[in-house]
Amino acid sequence: MSNPAPDTAARYVQVMHERHDVAREAAWLRTLRESAVARFADLGFPLQQDEDWKYTDVRPIERAAFMPLPLDAATPRIPDASQFRLDGVSGPRLVFIDGRFSAPLSDLGGVPRGATVTTLADALISQPQVLAAHLGRYIPDDSHGFIALNTALLSDGTFVRISAGTRMEQPIHVLYLATANGALLLPRNLIIAERDSQVTIVEHYAAVGEMAYFTNSLTEIFAADNATVEHYRVQDENRTAFHVSGVHMQINRSSRVTTHALDLGGRLVRNDLRAVLADSGGECHLNGLYLATDRQHIDNHTHIDHAQSHCTSREFYRGVLSGRGRTVFRGRIIVRPGAQKSDARQVNNNLLLSRDAEADSQPQLEIYADDVMCSHGATVGQLDENALFYLRARALSDADARDLLTFAFAREVLDRVRLAPLRARVELRLAAAMRRGAPREAHA
Repeated sequence: MSNPAPDTAARYVQVMHERHDVAREAAWLRTLRESAVARFADLGFPLQQDEDWKYTDVRPIERAAFMPLPLDAATPRIPDASQFRLDGVSGPRLVFIDGRFSAPLSDLGGVPRGATVTTLADALISQPQVLAAHLGRYIPDDSHGFIALNTALLSDGTFVRISAGTRMEQPIHVLYLATANGALLLPRNLIIAERDSQVTIVEHYAAVGEMAYFTNSLTEIFAADNATVEHYRVQDENRTAFHVSGVHMQINRSSRVTTHALDLGGRLVRNDLRAVLADSGGECHLNGLYLATDRQHIDNHTHIDHAQSHCTSREFYRGVLSGRGRTVFRGRIIVRPGAQKSDARQVNNNLLLSRDAEADSQPQLEIYADDVMCSHGATVGQLDENALFYLRARALSDADARDLLTFAFAREVLDRVRLAPLRARVELRLAAAMRRGAPREAHA
């Protein structure tokens, strides 16, 4: 069950009507938006009585009453956004500040012929038929209230379309910067990789300052036959931010989608990732690294649907927890009847660096076919005392030995990040957390 929350629903419905003249929108968009409003009015925010939200209490989000900024509000000036750039990456860059596109900080050069990289607001005008065919099509019918809220209030985000046979060699960097206290930010991204195409996208969330705000983002990925998509979601927001994200993808015949979920910040974070292997020969690779310190709460829910035969999935998530950090991992793999020759493997490992850290891991397999190879596993543990003794015996201090082993644990995921500038950024972020002393709390 979910919370109807009539007061909350009414408030957001009112905002929706104030922000959008639905009577002037295209019929398909009006239908999509109004359906989402009705669904949010019915569902409201999830309750912990809902099995999927058992360990994550979102009432602080509801109580804070975050609201979207006016569409005509001036975009704040950022004196220096260079700290958020990926050094050495020369591909297109889109920068959004508090949900609004910043042309001065963006660079849409270097887009090859056959590719479209623009804002969702622009695509609603320039490519309405394409959006009508894809936007909202890859979200499950049983979606929760946060998805409905994003759809009801969607106004901008990123649109990427790679036409058949086009290969983008340089990655697309999309930066969502938050600066406004009390803001509800609603990025909406649509990525379409047509037949035999290739693209890499970095979806990067960060903040300027320590204000409280709420990011509710939603990304849809469509990979046509023999397409290759590599998607990075880097969440490095401040310690008072709330973040709920959804990534929903459809993977078709012989196409391959790789996702990297890197969660380094936020106060309360919930990520839902759903991959549907919709035709034979499809592949999905899900990699995740999350770092929960202090009182951070990070919840990852993944769902891989082997809907057709001869498909492959690999899922590898690791978490590093210290202080009173808490994480949740619930990974579900379902193999449908007739999805023979499915090959699915899932691993979730968690490293606890303090007595008060807590990790809940629930890997799940549902198999309805008889000719498959499927496995899953989960671990929650501490640093190996024998390894610590070995390193200390070789002149390393106790703190350095712990940092080295923690870094080695995280590298199992970091080595899968093929973008060297991004990998270096995450490594520095992890090292900074260790220098603050968080991993040494276990024996403090």
